[in-house]
Amino acid sequence: MNKIINILKKKPLSLDKFINISLYNKNFGYYMKKNPFGERGDYITAPLISNLFGEMITIWCVAFWENLGKPNKIIIVEMGPGDASLCKDILTASKKFKDFYKCLIIKLYEKSTKLKKIQKKKTKHSKTEWIDSLSKLKDGPIIFLGNEFFDSLPIKQFQKKKDGIYEKYVFFSKKEKKIKFFFKKANKNLIENIKNLNLISRGPVIEYPSDSIKYLRIISKKIIKYNGGLLVFDYGYTKKKNENTLESIFKHKHVDIFFNPGHADITSHIDYELFSNILIKENLKVQKVITQNEFLQKLGIIERANLLSKKMSFKAKADMFYRLKRLLHYRMMGNLFKVLFAKKINNKFSLGF
Repeated sequence: MNKIINILKKKPLSLDKFINISLYNKNFGYYMKKNPFGERGDYITAPLISNLFGEMITIWCVAFWENLGKPNKIIIVEMGPGDASLCKDILTASKKFKDFYKCLIIKLYEKSTKLKKIQKKKTKHSKTEWIDSLSKLKDGPIIFLGNEFFDSLPIKQFQKKKDGIYEKYVFFSKKEKKIKFFFKKANKNLIENIKNLNLISRGPVIEYPSDSIKYLRIISKKIIKYNGGLLVFDYGYTKKKNENTLESIFKHKHVDIFFNPGHADITSHIDYELFSNILIKENLKVQKVITQNEFLQKLGIIERANLLSKKMSFKAKADMFYRLKRLLHYRMMGNLFKVLFAKKINNKFSLGF
């Protein structure tokens, strides 16, 4: 019997608590017990598609470090580092920039003990360490990297009705023998929060990424105090939406949210307008949010691929350009994935944007 169903039989859960238990419960959460990445897993991230992705991010980080005055320590904090492919690629590419490499420290923020073991096998290195809290960071400058980090955090959902705002909950129907949604009148504090964020006006479905907002505020405080920036890659939207973006993925296919909780990924799309507004309220400057295609092309990913291809066999060349297409094409990751960069107000660095 599914353990999450057993919990729901005892009491209903708000949507964010249901997502949190499904993904992060220490004993049976999705991310705690399996490696979801790669062809054999449930989905593939950009670093697994091509190491050119990690190369471009490294070049960007080196340029940003130079902009910050080449401090003798630069900390990259990767949030939700997955199977550590990106970290490994950054370490490899950084060696080409000796001065930067000397100053580099990578801190990996990971909740899952299962994924930590995978990461340590792949990238145990004198320059890497694992942290369990962003709040405890006490040095800088810091470059916060989030590649498909925020989409995996729990969200709340609300519905506007004629008589008020209702919050979405999850329960197990003993009569129908299945998990279902129901709505319960939202408490006043929550309504006040979503009003303050200007989310009420957006239509019948309101998504409130409460966990993401907490992270954005912590990150902002660290950037203000220690200098640095935040670079986010994730699927999402830049214009106001009023629809349900919640989805579940299992073996590279979309499945019902209740298909098999704890055994499939649950994600939601990033509201980049909301993220930008929060970061601006926290006294950071946010560059215009652009597509992954634009960002990688501005950094010279195609030129780099052309250069590498000169020494490749036809088969290797075809494989590299096919992978590049997956990163850049508008029907693949190119347009769906957006890039956000936040920094201190007086910083004029804008490479890639």
